[in-house]
Amino acid sequence: MGITTISAILTSLDKKKKVTGKFLIDTGTAYTVVPKKMAERLNLKPLKTQEFTLADGTTVKRKLSHAMVEINGDKAPSTVVIGEKDDSPLIGVVTLENMGLMVDPFKRKLRPMRLMLASLAFPKASVS
Repeated sequence: MGITTISAILTSLDKKKKVTGKFLIDTGTAYTVVPKKMAERLNLKPLKTQEFTLADGTTVKRKLSHAMVEINGDKAPSTVVIGEKDDSPLIGVVTLENMGLMVDPFKRKLRPMRLMLASLAFPKASVS
């Protein structure tokens, strides 16, 4: 797949701080990575620390937080990684799925994905 970049707006969940930037769409990354300077401007508070494996096999630890992500006018809250000094801005699949978006690998653009609400293979749940 080719490289796909987009502009995104990230807002703190209290809606007091906002940043705009260019992000690489990385379908091999679970969470959106917010570079350190952006995370500081948003005043993101770490909620927990998670281990991640990089493409070269190196394991790193990063702090997780939450932010509101806006892409093309659509908004959704998302778990985000608070990046360190040299971490690149990335939009990961959790954010894309929260927003109902997928990457069109031929046009290198985001498009709405087909969302499933329920499967017909399972019987309906009964409410007591």
